[in-house]
Amino acid sequence: MEVLDGSAGARDVSPRAVDADERRLAWVYLSRVIEGPCAALSALIESVGVVEAARAVRECDLPESLRRPTRRRREIDAAADDLTTIERIGGRVVTPDDPEWPAWRLLGLSQLEAGRDPDSSAPLVLWVRGPRSLLESSERAMAVVGSRCSTGYGNHVTAEITGELAAQGWTIVSGAAFGIDAMAHRAALAVGGPTIAVLACGVDRPYPAQHERLLAEIAEVGLVVSEYPPGTVARKHHFLARNRLVAAFADGVLVTEAGLRSGARNTVKWARRLGRPAMAVPGPVTSAASTGCHRMIRDGEALLVTRTEEVVDEAGPLRLSLPGSAGPVPGTPEHLTGDEAAVFAALPAIGSRLPHELTRHCELPVPAIRAALVALELAGLIGVDDSGWHRKAKGRSCGRS
Repeated sequence: MEVLDGSAGARDVSPRAVDADERRLAWVYLSRVIEGPCAALSALIESVGVVEAARAVRECDLPESLRRPTRRRREIDAAADDLTTIERIGGRVVTPDDPEWPAWRLLGLSQLEAGRDPDSSAPLVLWVRGPRSLLESSERAMAVVGSRCSTGYGNHVTAEITGELAAQGWTIVSGAAFGIDAMAHRAALAVGGPTIAVLACGVDRPYPAQHERLLAEIAEVGLVVSEYPPGTVARKHHFLARNRLVAAFADGVLVTEAGLRSGARNTVKWARRLGRPAMAVPGPVTSAASTGCHRMIRDGEALLVTRTEEVVDEAGPLRLSLPGSAGPVPGTPEHLTGDEAAVFAALPAIGSRLPHELTRHCELPVPAIRAALVALELAGLIGVDDSGWHRKAKGRSCGRS
């Protein structure tokens, strides 16, 4: 639309700019209404668009699955205030419309079965503090998590491996909690490496409060991220939902020390569901602080690693095969060649396998196998669940698994 009054303040405002502002306000409004993941709302937005979804929520013109989740806060439209608040503290909101949105990282969340876990959906928006691009910072990243009551051994191992990863250019992702999380962030900062702190509350509320200075330092040189709007206080269920983002933002999850009931195991669960490698560092067999790591290793939930080189070897970098680098492989779809064909052939007709198990059935390194698995999933030929990667039934559509 065009302002025609000829005054000094007159300017052209394009319909596209007006539409972009309307969409941003709609995203922010819905973020406040839901405060966290909501698969039903994500499905509605995908179906009718974010502006129409926001209207439907305001007017309660909704399917039954959305009436209860939106009932408490649908009448609270604080979108403009939330944007003012985040700008005042030097932050920003990143929506799926923005170039900074890490769509590739969050793709796995949008493809999970919503019925299996209420948190298994991508965030509506991400609230961010820090100078770095979220998209670029998460391109080569490692999540490092563990016990809140870490020992001297756990702190030493975390600082050594994390510091070396950060020095090699890996972004360190963690949750800014006491213990291993804080040590991972500090190790990255100490070598001038990038780090992302994912919070279970608004980015304007340091949590834990004792880490206000640490979070301020991360916000100066790295990123502090949350799916919860400004002012949101941390609640117990927020931490479990937060763990899925820690896993999603990274190429793999490393647990350096964890007790038997550590929340790190939940992050490992998300890594496995998203097809990310999960790794754990063993500790002294007499240490209760490492029993969680030992259990995950013993149960096949995480691979045993002891050095930075082993972490890098398992998690990346991905090495994609060149088109036509190898011919067709018997027992695979005709259009598959190279690594993708070899990996597809190594998957059993019934059942599933993890990437490291596939190395015994095809002569490829784990990073190449992982790259081929992603390509095959995008082609709709395979899927992933808690037990590993599996072939899809013939004739199944290439939609979400």
